[in-house]
Amino acid sequence: MGQCVTKCKNPTSSLGSKSGDKESGSKSHKKSSCMGSAGGHKEEPSAPCGKPSGELSNGTKAPEVPVETPVISALMGEPRKEDSPDGDGLSIKHIEELFSCYKDEQEDAILEEGMERFCIDLCVDPAEFRVLVLAWKFQAATMCKFTRKEFVEGCKAIQADSLEGICSRFPCMLLDAQGEENFKDLYRFTFQFGLDADEGQRSLQRDIAIALWRLVFTQDMPSILEHWLDFLAENPPGIRGISRDTWNMFLNFTQAIGPDLSNYSEDEAWPSLFDTFVEWELERRKREERRAASDEGTPTETRRRRSLGTDWRETDGGRGSQTWGGH
Repeated sequence: MGQCVTKCKNPTSSLGSKSGDKESGSKSHKKSSCMGSAGGHKEEPSAPCGKPSGELSNGTKAPEVPVETPVISALMGEPRKEDSPDGDGLSIKHIEELFSCYKDEQEDAILEEGMERFCIDLCVDPAEFRVLVLAWKFQAATMCKFTRKEFVEGCKAIQADSLEGICSRFPCMLLDAQGEENFKDLYRFTFQFGLDADEGQRSLQRDIAIALWRLVFTQDMPSILEHWLDFLAENPPGIRGISRDTWNMFLNFTQAIGPDLSNYSEDEAWPSLFDTFVEWELERRKREERRAASDEGTPTETRRRRSLGTDWRETDGGRGSQTWGGH
């Protein structure tokens, strides 16, 4: 995989890790066998007869037969003569072998631990936007899981049959995600991706929705986003979950409603949660305006000290005591 692997000496996070970084000895051994080792090649013993190993009994030289390690070829993306590529020049066998490096021992899918190792080998932080975009390209139905079909079809979609190939496709995938229609598709995919399919969820948990909203808008963050997320975080009793309709309509909200919210109308078909948010946000802005008005005429130095959380008192024309936190 070349320099892509060498950058990942000390990974600090794991994809969707629920139990922290953990790898048993058997898992580590399996990973080592998949990845290969630069110094692990053993030379073949010499031929037992007196003839040089490359010479036939009739004195002619035997044709050289290349010996390849199948999995290393899959990781490095090296061509193999016996592996016929598909019409796009991809090696389906390489993709299958790459999948086998990370698949679960029991289930024919890459699960949580395999995903963690996959991200480490791709040199990506599992919590970053690139991993979400890759899952979108693979059309993954469940977080922390790639089925064999999703992995193979996904690699074919991005035209990559090796780790190095996938790494090289990230810039194009990020650019592709910026298109208006593509981003809309990615945005809607993200909602489904965040659901727990095993539990039959139909709405996102509030905390997961907040994290996914912040993630999906990585490349182009709406000005209202942080206030919307603050509203959700500060009103947990009234917000049990985020429905698909609310999720989808928020994208329309960011595109149709201006930053000052002046063109928002409760008469339009917005979810009721948006009505509550707009009231909350307008009230918050009024409080900030009153606070700013009360500071007018206050000396600049005093405002600066207040912002630092200090209370300075002047006594008898001299400088009094300094107290932290107003005590």
